[in-house]
Amino acid sequence: MPFARLVRSVRSAALPVLPVLGMLVLSACGSGKTAGEPVADAAVSLTNCGHTVRVGAPPERAVSLNQGTTEIMLSLGLADRMVGTATWTDPVLKGLEEDNRKVKRLADNAPSFERVLDTDPDFVAASFVSTLGKGGVATREQFGKLGVPTYVSPSDCAGKDNSGDGDGARKDALTMDAVYREVRDLAEVFGVEEKGEELVTSLERRMKKATAGVDASGVTLMYWFANSESPYMAGCCGAPGIMTRALGAKNVFDDTHDEWPQINWETVAERDPDVLVIGDLTRRSQTAETAEKKIEFLESNAVTKNMTAVRKKRYVLLSGQALNPTVRTVEGVERIASALREYGLAG
Repeated sequence: MPFARLVRSVRSAALPVLPVLGMLVLSACGSGKTAGEPVADAAVSLTNCGHTVRVGAPPERAVSLNQGTTEIMLSLGLADRMVGTATWTDPVLKGLEEDNRKVKRLADNAPSFERVLDTDPDFVAASFVSTLGKGGVATREQFGKLGVPTYVSPSDCAGKDNSGDGDGARKDALTMDAVYREVRDLAEVFGVEEKGEELVTSLERRMKKATAGVDASGVTLMYWFANSESPYMAGCCGAPGIMTRALGAKNVFDDTHDEWPQINWETVAERDPDVLVIGDLTRRSQTAETAEKKIEFLESNAVTKNMTAVRKKRYVLLSGQALNPTVRTVEGVERIASALREYGLAG
């Protein structure tokens, strides 16, 4: 995803290992313990993206480094146990505004390692492997040496190769199960399992309602995240794939497993989708972030202005978070389904 490339541009300076107040008994790598005390069995232990996450007690000073994990934690009622958030693309999810105001924003984009450590965190979560990897805020090992457990959204590592320079490629198609697992994992870590199940049940009900009676077979979609010079378009198998499959439609770039490949406009025009799903972002790190700027470009560019979706103004506007595998992906399914009905393209 474009977020992954964004965080790679933030290089963390090498830091000495410093003591962190309020550390948990064990780190995400299982290597830390409180000085002078034996390592006790963790209250919670779970496997996460190749790491074992162990916490001795529910975190009280958590930091979320991406908006996706932030909105899950806020939805679980954890604002009072959070000391920082970072990397935002959109206004916070509706209904979470009051809780969000309680939590300090460390940076609109990726914060420095030092900035995160200044909050004295006892747990750090992120939506992307790249956020907690080389070139990101810091590696999981760096936090682990300080006794701080870390967690990464399962949706960014399940069946996905993040070893390249781009936004990763998926071997397996993503499903909402990965998002539900993240909700349940975080609920377990913080000891609010009941709230986690309530959130998952709500999302499942919304998915079922949004797709009931919808048949968009034969309808082609294209998902544009950002950048007007070399646009990021969705490949087959990330969050846009969840939406496309749920509605029975077809992504015109389902022949690529790259998460967000950059594709030239001539190829985009040749694929000529029936409907354009457009990211409406408020961040300012790429060109054509807002939907308004994207549509202005599409309707004035000689290569794109004669595309079917552009001529017929068949646009669906989604937040950046809805285009990522988050709790907002359900919102994406709802909005696309509604738009297809409005355009007379689905039952």
